[in-house]
Amino acid sequence: MRIAIAADHNAVAMKSRLTTWLTERGHHVDDRGVHDAAETADYPPLCADIGAVVVDGSHDFGVVLGGSGCGEQIAANKIRGVRAVLCHCVFTAEIARAHNNANVLVMGAKVVAPDLAERILDVWLTTRFKGGRHQLRLDQISALETRELQQVRTSRA
Repeated sequence: MRIAIAADHNAVAMKSRLTTWLTERGHHVDDRGVHDAAETADYPPLCADIGAVVVDGSHDFGVVLGGSGCGEQIAANKIRGVRAVLCHCVFTAEIARAHNNANVLVMGAKVVAPDLAERILDVWLTTRFKGGRHQLRLDQISALETRELQQVRTSRA
């Protein structure tokens, strides 16, 4: 898989570790910054960059790392077509892929231990989207993005 990864200054060490972990497993990793923990960085441009390469199809998935991950998730989800999820446990990683077809994983380096980050990433990458009733919900989310609220139905599928 082709995976784009970025981190703010709070998560440079985690990004380095996950980049190595991904590369060792045969993934092509596009490290899009930041590379120095002393280099204070604003995360919205990093999120926009990762979101853009995922939405345009040049990358299969994106990973954004920050201190808590909260702001990164908010910023990444402003990009139409991005379904970014903040995961602090393996369960949310699995549900995010199986039910939400998340295409950007967000983690907080001040919240998630390095070993757990690897497990979260592994589960997130290997879990497949279930489709079915979950696709209907993704269609409803897409309708919200385009402000076509009339297309969003409350359906019990």
